[in-house]
Amino acid sequence: MWDARQYLRFGGERARPFFDLIAQVDAADPGYVADLGCGPGNLTSVLARRWPGAEVTGVDNSPEMIDAARAAEAGRAANLSFALGDVRAWQPERPVDVLVCNAVLQWVPGHDELLLRWAGLLAPGGWLAFQLPGNFDQPSHEIVKEMAASARWRVLLADARLNRQAGDPADYVALLARPGFEVNAWETSYLHILPGENPVLEWTKGSTLRPVLSVLDAEQAQAFVTEYGERLAAAYQRRPFGTIFPFRRVFAVIRRAGLSGDGVMGSRQ
Repeated sequence: MWDARQYLRFGGERARPFFDLIAQVDAADPGYVADLGCGPGNLTSVLARRWPGAEVTGVDNSPEMIDAARAAEAGRAANLSFALGDVRAWQPERPVDVLVCNAVLQWVPGHDELLLRWAGLLAPGGWLAFQLPGNFDQPSHEIVKEMAASARWRVLLADARLNRQAGDPADYVALLARPGFEVNAWETSYLHILPGENPVLEWTKGSTLRPVLSVLDAEQAQAFVTEYGERLAAAYQRRPFGTIFPFRRVFAVIRRAGLSGDGVMGSRQ
């Protein structure tokens, strides 16, 4: 279903939330780092370079993404590896010092329960860091939902699993803050300036539209993209400097107390 090349067309913009997220992870010398839902692995390699003494593994359930990650693995850090697997069922061989999940949980129904399980996988002093989109009230997503529910597309897209809304930061604090764990949660709205003609369409081809395109044949997919693209072009005005694409994201970083009982997380916002 996934196309690594299309996903990476806006790699710089997609990476900004990842760097904002891991900037809040103050792990000094972790031994085991996991990137769950690693995609094409370009950001997993950042973790391997940041913590060269750690074993760093990237996990994704998309064979296309893992193939792309492994193909680019040559020349990367020796401490980096990738594995095909479902993040919902992933079980590490030992406690995790840093667990990162970047823009994945919007695809996982009932991810609150999964987050609680992941927090329990952390080693003493370990970190769980995740971010996910919270912009599903914007035209890029609302138009997809409206079209999928329309008489023309409803039957054809009955099996398409559209992505879901993030919780608010306070929801994740309420879920994960408890004795022995401290939570830092926040939200950021980015104003991406995208080049080209109808660039929001090209962005969504790499993410939001993937479940839709995967269940339609070529002719149907082209018809859907044409209609969707026309509506997007009307919703996002192209300007001389590019197209402004507002994108809200929700972040949370959880630290488990160390063996000494230290549970204090310094805020660097």
